[in-house]
Amino acid sequence: MTLIIVAILVIAFVLIATENVTNINKAAVAIFAGTVGWVLYICFGTDFVMSQHASDYTDFLAGAVPTSTAVKQYIARDIFLKYVGRASEIVLFLLATMTIVEILDNNGCFDFIRQLMRTRKSKKMLWTIAIVTFLISANLDNLTTTVMMLTIMHGMIPNRRQRMIYGSVIVIAANCGGALTVIGDPTGLVLWNAGFVSATNFSMSLFLPCIIAWAVPTWWLGLCLPERADVEFSTMPYRGDDTRLNIWQRLLMLFVGIGGLWFIPSFHNITKLSPFLGALCVLAVLWIVNEVVNRKLLHADVMTQRRVPRVLQYGVIQMMLYVMGIMLAIGVVSETGAMQWVWQEISANIQSTWAFGIIAGAISSVLDDFATAMSFISLNPSAGLNDSYWKFIAYGSAIGGNLLGFGSMSGLALIKAERLHVGWYFKNVGLKCLVGGMLGLIVMYFTILK
Repeated sequence: MTLIIVAILVIAFVLIATENVTNINKAAVAIFAGTVGWVLYICFGTDFVMSQHASDYTDFLAGAVPTSTAVKQYIARDIFLKYVGRASEIVLFLLATMTIVEILDNNGCFDFIRQLMRTRKSKKMLWTIAIVTFLISANLDNLTTTVMMLTIMHGMIPNRRQRMIYGSVIVIAANCGGALTVIGDPTGLVLWNAGFVSATNFSMSLFLPCIIAWAVPTWWLGLCLPERADVEFSTMPYRGDDTRLNIWQRLLMLFVGIGGLWFIPSFHNITKLSPFLGALCVLAVLWIVNEVVNRKLLHADVMTQRRVPRVLQYGVIQMMLYVMGIMLAIGVVSETGAMQWVWQEISANIQSTWAFGIIAGAISSVLDDFATAMSFISLNPSAGLNDSYWKFIAYGSAIGGNLLGFGSMSGLALIKAERLHVGWYFKNVGLKCLVGGMLGLIVMYFTILK
């Protein structure tokens, strides 16, 4: 049964890696692998429990006669719920940040981004897009940031060739910016929730590598653009139908939303509660502010007519289901004991954490950055707080997702939005990301290991 459960995960990884070919949604595959894996696990629950949790199961029985029902109850309460809780923490955090973005976007708090991009100088626009995306993705999840910036960019640049370059810059900036903080990417969030890294140490260790991995390919891609960008400046969206906020009210809401997210690491350090609770607290405060500043519209029908961009809503919901499925699928494989056996074989031949970062980057380029990172995290859960292993895995998996495009949710969003060919992406973008990523990895090697 262990071989069958492992085989299901391997097949799921193959389908995830070939989503661009098979057109089978990776979220559906991950959910299927996670649910079926646990069903098969509980069918042979006695064998697994006695091999992995014999003493804890004996304490659970408290002298009672062991039965199949008792085993199933033990698995459901003491094993399965542990993985559900870990996955739910990440999903609830993503749900809170998505709702924060929705509230801010509905009130026109991101309209200033369009104002910053009002230029016909291609290099200036390129770096404006890159810097804004990098900073936003460090505070929100990278997929939400990517979809939002692609939507803005698509409405301004009619030339598809230039959109392909600018869109690639957005993906690179979103993935590198997300990898910089513990709240910008699901991988960092998992490490932080599990107590493997602290927020400040994690960000300081990855600061220079992420800057290099972002700046080098961005500068390189800028050389492919003409001096003047082909831009269409549309009028600012009319906000009278859904909000009447002035600029100061919008800035207030932006400060509460984004500034509140910055406070979440401090909230976690002070209370020791899960970060998703801090995100929900920020959402609650922002929601109250939204109700206060829009009080004149509370009794108007237009308050219920606000629409969330479907591409943003669908993409983030898909990511939440994908995260849940992957964490459950890898969790059930860990409970079979297969992960421990694999780690013993790997650690006997590979001693350098730097090598693990390279391997993680290579795998995530064809698989998926989150699935790759979760696999390596589950392989070696015994590494200490702020161990270099966690940082190399987080960096390697995030940068590897830039190489072929479909290795990250952000890159996949770009491929679907602009109908990019993987060959074009790798030739024009992936190789540049490989150079920048390796330079960042070398800097990381000398700053962390030396």
